[in-house]
Amino acid sequence: MRSYLLVIDSFKGCLTSLEAEAVVSETICRADPLAEVVSVPVSDGGEGMLDAFLAVMGGERVSLRVRDPLGSLITASYGVTMERVALIESAQAVGLHLVSPHRRNPLVASSYGVGQLVADAYHRGYRQFIVGLGGTATCDGGVGMLQALVDALGVEREALGEALSDCHFILASDVTNPLYGPRGAACVFAPQKGATPTMVSVIEGRMRELASQAADHLGYDRSGEPGAGAAGGLGYAFIQFLGAECRSGIDLLLEYLHFDDLICGADCVITGEGSADEQTLMGKLPYGIMRRARSAGVPTWLVAGRVGARDKLLAAGFDRVACINPPGTPPDVAMRPEVARANLSATIRSLLEAIP
Repeated sequence: MRSYLLVIDSFKGCLTSLEAEAVVSETICRADPLAEVVSVPVSDGGEGMLDAFLAVMGGERVSLRVRDPLGSLITASYGVTMERVALIESAQAVGLHLVSPHRRNPLVASSYGVGQLVADAYHRGYRQFIVGLGGTATCDGGVGMLQALVDALGVEREALGEALSDCHFILASDVTNPLYGPRGAACVFAPQKGATPTMVSVIEGRMRELASQAADHLGYDRSGEPGAGAAGGLGYAFIQFLGAECRSGIDLLLEYLHFDDLICGADCVITGEGSADEQTLMGKLPYGIMRRARSAGVPTWLVAGRVGARDKLLAAGFDRVACINPPGTPPDVAMRPEVARANLSATIRSLLEAIP
């Protein structure tokens, strides 16, 4: 009897982690009724982070009205656990998925809604926070988030650290970029959020000015720390003003999962994401999974909607790398959930048939 451990990230805009793992589990069980399949819904800090951490830590959702990236009122949620930890998924309030492609504009998009989530949890007595930073539509250096806290607490921005000195913030993110520069938030992430080259230049200037002013007021500069550029600089705001600690989202989740215990006895780990390429090797979820599995001597299969740099992925340690979409599949077709389910199932069947 073979044992499979499924740790698959969402195929963004198409399948959630739970949905993707359900397809894979069903396919394996049809092919091998005696197989043992363990599914672990996961997220590295982006979309799905709240569900993944609540599933692992236990707790409940709290919903409230907040501002979305363009200022409209929406209902967003955060989690609270039995250990009195508040789980903030930034994408709940300011996610890229909340703004239609033709309206995306990181020059005006604000992270204000994230601050509203934090403030609500704070007023309810929560002092321990895990904040997921992925999947946002913003590139404002966290200024909007800070303003929401200023409005809620009635203190100046530079006094927020003192006002929230009894709070501990852990940032869950797969991003190690600094706030500005060639690898900073503007140059690397703003174009993905709708920025033109001119917008990128403007945003870069704003980031540098923000860091300069904050350093003058606070006497230190953390803009170069790994993760400061996450979520369009939202990481920087938490690190610089609130003393946050930045952690790999997947490593954090795997710790709570006791993943090293789960993997004992597994014959194969299957992981995946929407697009796998060289960026996967920069600390993204499948890479973190593969490293843990490799340390335990368990092979790892990687499935994705798009695959680039296959040779590098294999050389890094993935035992099999498979693109679920046949060559020439139009992107709009590949993104249809029913198509993705069928293609993912077919890919898994093919991988299973290749087992000696």
